Amino acid sequence: MTLYLLILAAYLIGAIPTGLILTRLAGGDDIRSAGSGNIGATNVYRVAGRKLGVITLIGDCLKGAVPLLIAQLGFNLTGNGIALIALAAFIGHCYPVYLGFKGGKGVATALGIFLVLSPLSVLCVLFVFVLILWRWRYISLASISAAAAIPLLVLLFEGSPALFVATLMIASIIIWRHRVNIERLRSGTENTFNV
Repeated sequence: MTLYLLILAAYLIGAIPTGLILTRLAGGDDIRSAGSGNIGATNVYRVAGRKLGVITLIGDCLKGAVPLLIAQLGFNLTGNGIALIALAAFIGHCYPVYLGFKGGKGVATALGIFLVLSPLSVLCVLFVFVLILWRWRYISLASISAAAAIPLLVLLFEGSPALFVATLMIASIIIWRHRVNIERLRSGTENTFNV
């Protein structure tokens, strides 16, 4: 019963629309009607500025990290339980009940999840992300590449089949939710990222 409640709580925490809340509190319009229409940190950064973009990034990371820390430190969960909680938090961000199941792409929330589950994997994948962003200036391409790399890194460093399967599912959803970006990358119309 405790595990089910933790999974539900993880989903509800993950579903909190950080970018939407922050832009509204700052007096801005609905972030879903501006820029790319996404509630994530990249769109908030482009539309509402660097400060709100960074705070959104941190908030979305915390949505992934906090449920896992509670499960690990407060309930000593490992293995399958932790994998399910990670998935629930991630799915909450991508498909939030508060916004009619239309959420973000999940990159920042996945970052928070993997900072708890496999910090070494995050270090490696951040190198991939930064290298690709520096070379091509596309956040979407860097995110897709990082998502593609992390399942094998988690398997290598953690050796847990349950975490590998959860990571593979998270990575697949991230790539799927970037399908419009992939089309724009192929057509040469994707927006570049400038600091």
